[in-house]
Amino acid sequence: MKLNLFILSMVFFLISCGYSSADKAPGTDGANTKDISSYDPNRGLGKFSKIEVSPNLDDAKATAGEKVYGVKCSSCHKLTGEKLVGPGWKGVTSRHAPEWIMNFVTNTDEMINKDPKAQALLEICLVRMPNQNLSDDDARNIYEFMRKNDGVK
Repeated sequence: MKLNLFILSMVFFLISCGYSSADKAPGTDGANTKDISSYDPNRGLGKFSKIEVSPNLDDAKATAGEKVYGVKCSSCHKLTGEKLVGPGWKGVTSRHAPEWIMNFVTNTDEMINKDPKAQALLEICLVRMPNQNLSDDDARNIYEFMRKNDGVK
């Protein structure tokens, strides 16, 4: 009898702690209208809406980005496709738009909370990426280093 009561109380607890429609990802049923109108899945959530990217690599930015990677990123991300703590970086610039990447690294918490692609990465990695407090220049340099890692010349 005590076991049944315990199970019943746990079921009630789990149901009562469920999420509301306001917690759903933007663009899904029940999402608040503000998120739907401002959300773009290609750019994510943040201040970057259009990043001009040259077909050729900017070596100075890539070198600066490699330094930032060494200090803030390398402990969790490999340059291969292999997952360490976070996902490997190989091919990341072909999977995500530059705006999405730069918004993710500068607006990490909001992206993880609201962006479906960021939430999918969290489900795979099981660890929230900490906000690294990157400047806009650091974010752009990191992106250029990612391009270099992906073979852009």
